Amino acid sequence: MQAHLLRFLPGRADLPDSRRAWAADLVAGLTVAVVALPLALAFGVASGVSATAGIVTAVVAGAVAALFGGSRLQVSGPTGAMTVVLVPIVADLGVGAVPALALLAGGLLVLGGLLGAGRLVSHLPWPVVEGFTLGIAVVIAAQQVPLALDVAKPEGENAVAVAARAVGDFLDEPRTEPLLLLLLAVVGTALLTRLHRALPAALLAVGACTLVAWAGDLDVVTIGALPHGLPAPSVPAFEHLGALIGPAVVVAALAALESLLSARVADGMSDLGRHDPDRELVGQGLANVASSFFGGLPATGALARTAVNARSGAQTRVAAVVHALVLLVVMLTVAGLVGHIPLVALAGVLLVTAWRMVDRATARAVLRSTRADAAVFGLTALLTVAVDLVTAVEVGLLTAGAIALVKLAETSRVVEDADVSLGVDDEHGLLRQHVLVYRLDGPLFFAAATRFLHELTTVSDVRVVVLRLGNLAMLDATGAQAVAEVVEQLDARDIAVIVKVADPEHVRLLRTVGALRLLDERGHVHDELGRALDHARRHAAGLAGGPRD
Repeated sequence: MQAHLLRFLPGRADLPDSRRAWAADLVAGLTVAVVALPLALAFGVASGVSATAGIVTAVVAGAVAALFGGSRLQVSGPTGAMTVVLVPIVADLGVGAVPALALLAGGLLVLGGLLGAGRLVSHLPWPVVEGFTLGIAVVIAAQQVPLALDVAKPEGENAVAVAARAVGDFLDEPRTEPLLLLLLAVVGTALLTRLHRALPAALLAVGACTLVAWAGDLDVVTIGALPHGLPAPSVPAFEHLGALIGPAVVVAALAALESLLSARVADGMSDLGRHDPDRELVGQGLANVASSFFGGLPATGALARTAVNARSGAQTRVAAVVHALVLLVVMLTVAGLVGHIPLVALAGVLLVTAWRMVDRATARAVLRSTRADAAVFGLTALLTVAVDLVTAVEVGLLTAGAIALVKLAETSRVVEDADVSLGVDDEHGLLRQHVLVYRLDGPLFFAAATRFLHELTTVSDVRVVVLRLGNLAMLDATGAQAVAEVVEQLDARDIAVIVKVADPEHVRLLRTVGALRLLDERGHVHDELGRALDHARRHAAGLAGGPRD
């Protein structure tokens, strides 16, 4: 037990092993911090809490997740997907509920990591993951519309509907100032990286917008005052504990999914080894707990920042720690300047971020794969936008599961083994005429049981049926009960059933549901095909000219 827990703690192996690695980590950490600053501020505002909460989360959660997480390159903080979940929670329960939510979700993540749940996320269907990614991107873009147009956020829960009303409010009293700043932010963020990949496009675009707004004395809403340092830690208040349980499960699941997907992408961008998914969950859980004590937001691994970290040459988790420390220095030194950033500029950055979240090539690949996968992809994306993320993932998983079960059931086959030899003494074909041998291939479970029953219970004009169950890939209780019904129905028509079995677990299940009770009494269960066929030959011969055995 002690050894199991020790693997989740930082160790000497987590540090750079050379001066060159230390230098690479310092450069990468500084680069990521430049990229992360405007995103942290923007996601804090977009969540409905504050820019302060966003940067606090990036500092605290970013440092803790870097130290305790399971990936060398992961950079954690507030993300767009999490804002999609937080906005309705803030609207219903208020800003004060967010730290408690982060604490609960963090506890669930730690528990999941300790119990080894990290590997389960890798089994999510690809169309579901891509579908909710597309849906989240649309919702993030819609959430920015009121800020982008510098109008008060209209009432409502659905982001697209709120965005439509915000456009209407803007058109009632149109203004050019926010549109000019929005255009500058979007164009700057989208195009500067094309000039050179190393340019911190978002930061430069936000800086340009801030300078233009200040120089032109434009009447637009700004971030406002930021604290010159981290707030004092305190225990979150649990005023809405009952109402937070469900959202905490959602936040934990989303944090696990986003973090592990980001870590998996980071693995492919470097040759530093694979991440530890269980330790990653524990690290993200501790990061959320720490963030909650400083009034921060729920945090996850951030794919864009992690990718920048990997491309910048990071070697160890020290780079992510440096990123958090640089952001802390920004809070301590230039918080006053940051407070003058127009919210329109942050909205423009997030609009570009939402656009980049969707991999068009991947989306086209899913749509062209199969009709079923395209349907799951489209349904998940649509429900994410129209209803909510939780419903979308649940329905997407159920739909994908149902389709998979149907396809799996179609692989189950009942094959007549006409070429099986029943013995050399069958001179007149008597045994061939009265004995049928069937081989069951693939899975026999609830989705395939009805077809199995129909095919075998319609057998007629024979005296013995041999069932070869050795090729069964899977057997569940419903499938075993179907075997029991076949035996009962054929026996009622005086057709003997002889079973050849192989898998001990299948035999145990068949006996548990009573499928072999009658056959065991008569000695009609065999574990070798030769013995089963010999028994069938003798049994049919006895029925043809002698007593039944």
